[in-house]
Amino acid sequence: MDAIEPLHSEDGPDFDDAGSAFGDSAPRPIGSTPLEEAVLSRLDEDKAQDIVLIDLKGKSAMADAMIVASGRSHRHVGAIADHLLRTLKEQGLGKARVEGLPHCDWVLIDAGDVIIHLFRPEVRTFYNIEKIWAVDSAHRTARD
Repeated sequence: MDAIEPLHSEDGPDFDDAGSAFGDSAPRPIGSTPLEEAVLSRLDEDKAQDIVLIDLKGKSAMADAMIVASGRSHRHVGAIADHLLRTLKEQGLGKARVEGLPHCDWVLIDAGDVIIHLFRPEVRTFYNIEKIWAVDSAHRTARD
């Protein structure tokens, strides 16, 4: 009897320890407060893409930090948002305000000192929120 061939082909993408294909994921930002670190850690665990931490101290009175991340689809963005809300509740911030959850194109979570924007990639490119806050992100390329 012939041996059963494995389900995973040797020709498939190589996955690194973080689980991303071809090892192209950038290291996640480091938070300066326990809240920022909890949010960033949750985003990393949920495989959010292109995570950017924007320091708003001295730039805006609305929050100390803004975190922008992308999900691969409507479902991924919704799942990330749901997990973040659970994490915030565990951190004692159960009254976080949420906008955009039904459609999951752009979900905004206001956790007080940290504002989190979750986008689908196309929507994130359209609104270009990092440019509004004049942030040089590693995932952007010059378009001349």
